[in-house]
Amino acid sequence: MDARPQTHVAVATVAKPAVERLLGLSMLAVFATTLCMRAVDPVVPQIAAHFVVDPHTVALLATAFSLPYAITQPVLGGLADAFGKTRLMTLSLGALMLSAVLGAAAPDMTTLFASRIISGIMAGGVFPIAVAIAADLVSFERRQVAVGRILSAAMIGNVLGSPLAGIAADLIGWRGVFVGMGALAGTAVVATGFGFRGLRTSAAEPIEIASMPATYRAIFRHPLAKICFGSVMIEAICLHGLFPYVAQLLAAAGEPRAAIAGLVIAGFGVGGIIYVAMIALLLRLLHERGVMLTGGTLMGLGLMVVALRLPWPLQFLNFVVLGVGFYLLHGVIQIYASELAPQARGSAMAMHSTFFFFGNALGPVIYGLALSTLGLAATVIPFGAILIGVGIVCARTLRRDVG
Repeated sequence: MDARPQTHVAVATVAKPAVERLLGLSMLAVFATTLCMRAVDPVVPQIAAHFVVDPHTVALLATAFSLPYAITQPVLGGLADAFGKTRLMTLSLGALMLSAVLGAAAPDMTTLFASRIISGIMAGGVFPIAVAIAADLVSFERRQVAVGRILSAAMIGNVLGSPLAGIAADLIGWRGVFVGMGALAGTAVVATGFGFRGLRTSAAEPIEIASMPATYRAIFRHPLAKICFGSVMIEAICLHGLFPYVAQLLAAAGEPRAAIAGLVIAGFGVGGIIYVAMIALLLRLLHERGVMLTGGTLMGLGLMVVALRLPWPLQFLNFVVLGVGFYLLHGVIQIYASELAPQARGSAMAMHSTFFFFGNALGPVIYGLALSTLGLAATVIPFGAILIGVGIVCARTLRRDVG
């Protein structure tokens, strides 16, 4: 398998209205999934109080979601390439809906953890597959914009998920958050179940299940694979690992409202929306290398600012900066990941998500240990420096002539 980045890789021949329909439905699915991913973060203190457990234990619900997401990605990516990306996405949304219902009715923490584990497994059949669909439909030169649309759906989920979850928790309790997640996933199931009928997304022939090991070996032989996968894992550990602790940090500073914690976290998604609006201009002005350097720098400096324990409105603005920085760097990495194996993009993007969500799973554990032993400043300042370094490494190594 030739896994080198190419600008002439065939894309699916699909009429423009059908392309828009596929991308639109994929965006809805990604929105529903992303909202489910981040909605639990602002209600960690409420869940801890309800079940009388340590908030650090409840924060590991983020790991319960992210670790299964990461582990099952290679399988889900291969299944998507073998049996159909749209079919797998619809089935994943259905299971996501059922897992949210289980969480809403959870009588204990064990059941709640089981709910998030199932959610993490099935959410893995949505976002990376949506990016692979966009890559199948759109040429390399125009793919940044198409993938930006998918990312924008994820960003809106980030923007709305955390504050809506916080508001719902303040009004009707944390179980209402899970009910809302289930209702949204159910809506996405109905929309994709009908909307995807009769549509083909890939120009490539479906891969055989038996060829999956060879496919993944080809992906890892690509010289850019270790940069793409390693970078997103470090991003997730250093940045996303902080999110489950935002509500606790704000509460320690005298702001206990879940809605405010959700609003601060939503600033990250607002930064993503700003990214979508500006990325075409920034690529013209800064080119890919400058975009990556800027993204790493904004992430690193923004994370260091968290150590100042600013009032929540300023923390919100800082999370906006963190969101802009993250998507500037992550968006470029994602484009290169989509070309590691053009004939098996579902598998390539699944492996990309595997490493990203391993980082999301490890991040809360590492942050929990570091915050309790080293303190906030000694944790976020070194992590910020690491993120700046990631931006520099990516800017120096990610090029289209490598392969």
